[in-house]
Amino acid sequence: MTTTTNNPPVSAQKSINERFEPYLSIIAPLSMILMVLAFMAIMEPARYFRLSNLEIILLEAALYMPMAMAMTFVITLRGIDLSIGSVAALSGIVMAFLIKQFGVSAEIAILIAIAFGALLGLINGLVITKLRVPDLIGTLAMDLVYRGFALVLAKGLVLARFPEIVTEIGRGQLSWFLPIPVLIGLTVMIIGYFALRRTWLGRYTIAIGSNPEAAEMTGIAVDRYKIYAYTLMGAMAALAGVMLTGKLNAIQATSAPYFNLHTIAAVVVGGTALFGGRASMLGSFAGVILLSMMINALVTLRIEFFWQSVASGVVIIASVALYTWLLTKDRDGAGGLLGSLSTPEGQKTLRFIGVIAITLAALLALGFALTGDPSPSG
Repeated sequence: MTTTTNNPPVSAQKSINERFEPYLSIIAPLSMILMVLAFMAIMEPARYFRLSNLEIILLEAALYMPMAMAMTFVITLRGIDLSIGSVAALSGIVMAFLIKQFGVSAEIAILIAIAFGALLGLINGLVITKLRVPDLIGTLAMDLVYRGFALVLAKGLVLARFPEIVTEIGRGQLSWFLPIPVLIGLTVMIIGYFALRRTWLGRYTIAIGSNPEAAEMTGIAVDRYKIYAYTLMGAMAALAGVMLTGKLNAIQATSAPYFNLHTIAAVVVGGTALFGGRASMLGSFAGVILLSMMINALVTLRIEFFWQSVASGVVIIASVALYTWLLTKDRDGAGGLLGSLSTPEGQKTLRFIGVIAITLAALLALGFALTGDPSPSG
């Protein structure tokens, strides 16, 4: 006598999870974008939803798009790069000196600056792969080295007033609503998307991040592809440094201090796993847009800069912690997103996120209450 078991609810549940999980990386940041839009539609609809403000958000996001593209490859390889801010600043200063001190044409100076950034990224990759220094320590140490070189070169000066092509890269427009930096950022993200999805570089990057030992046993040169990723990261950080120089029409040694935090947060919020082996270029793009929208919303609400830093940090920690926890549960076989949220631990995590959200709202309310339009003096 044979007995059969019929578990349609479990099968249906697994089917839902299987269909839902591949899109989690883009759904999560898009959901947070919708929450920001809904919040601002209540608080400041007239100011936030102006066309000019949308352009400001896109210009701010465009600055981070090249770095987010490259950082997606680096983090997918189980790496991290904390030196990108100093690479951007040093590359911008090198470009400035070539133009102002040596009379090099702006076009050539830009290309040399990007190549110089790639060289700095190559050095990072060699330090990590050949000297076997952990990525976190290696890039943090090189961040100090590169920032020190920038301080030595600039000698405390602010280098300003560059040729038109430099400012066009940073804030120019091809038409009434097509900023050149946004075009550059979108182009780089599209190239990164196809490189990740359709080329051997993307396939090997994901394979190495999933299991470096297994990838090496199959004949993949793990160290070589790590060097490729860090070299690309250096080049994209240098491009961001050129864009920042053009945007401000100035550069100094202390520029771009928070590039690393902003870029890493955007990539992880967008669904690229810190554990490696799982990447989403579309998610990285959405993460960049989300963080730019969030910072712009705080500015629109007239929140002081210090309160903006507090709110930004809280949102980043909450979103990254939630997504990292979901990825851990997925790897542990907890039934994916829906299954992990239905567990007692999942309910505790959701309550914790709720407390974080309430705390953030309280901080915003306090900042808004303490910040008002300055009364005229006299």
